[in-house]
Amino acid sequence: MVSFTTLVTAVAAAVSTVTASPLEALKRGIQPGTGYHDGYFYSYWTDGRGWVDFNNGPRGSYSVSWSNVNNWVGGKGWNPGPPRRIAYNGTWNNYNQNSYLALYGWTTNPLVEYYIVEAFGTWNPSTGASRLGTIEDDGGIYDIYRTRRVNQPSIIGTATFDQYWSVRRQKRVGGNIDTGKHFNEWRRQGNLQLGQWNYMVMATEGYQSSGSANIEVRSLD
Repeated sequence: MVSFTTLVTAVAAAVSTVTASPLEALKRGIQPGTGYHDGYFYSYWTDGRGWVDFNNGPRGSYSVSWSNVNNWVGGKGWNPGPPRRIAYNGTWNNYNQNSYLALYGWTTNPLVEYYIVEAFGTWNPSTGASRLGTIEDDGGIYDIYRTRRVNQPSIIGTATFDQYWSVRRQKRVGGNIDTGKHFNEWRRQGNLQLGQWNYMVMATEGYQSSGSANIEVRSLD
């Protein structure tokens, strides 16, 4: 089992001494936030504020607790992460906190950060964005959105990039996701183009919040 509890405190001081963004520092090896565990890829990132205890469990499972963070995100899945059908289950008790439970990933050329949001807390990620269409998947309706991040941390360093979103109307913690269906509908309904597959994880994200989750993901393909 891999724990990052002690790393977060130590690394926060190290990150503060460099001019790179926290994610750039991670890519340079200052913060050990990605790797493989029990046959699955994991990704873990924090901006160093607050406290996070992220633990990899058997197969595609992980557990996490966090307190008074500014921003953190982590999960388990695959790298590269091409379209696949996945199943996940677990617990996520953050409806009264600012947090997401989402299938989360990146592509390059173009650089895109994407979310298939299964549940969210006090902040709806689609706030202020224009809805581009809808997707039906596993008995639920998702709304499609695009937002843009300007000069923000990314997997290639500070950059400007689009975010693509599918946000489930009826929140849930457990079920199946056909990622290829979402990717195809993003292209068809919103002309949202994806690039070369990078990682894909079933992620928990916390922003200016405290919370906990226990999640397991597996491929159905």
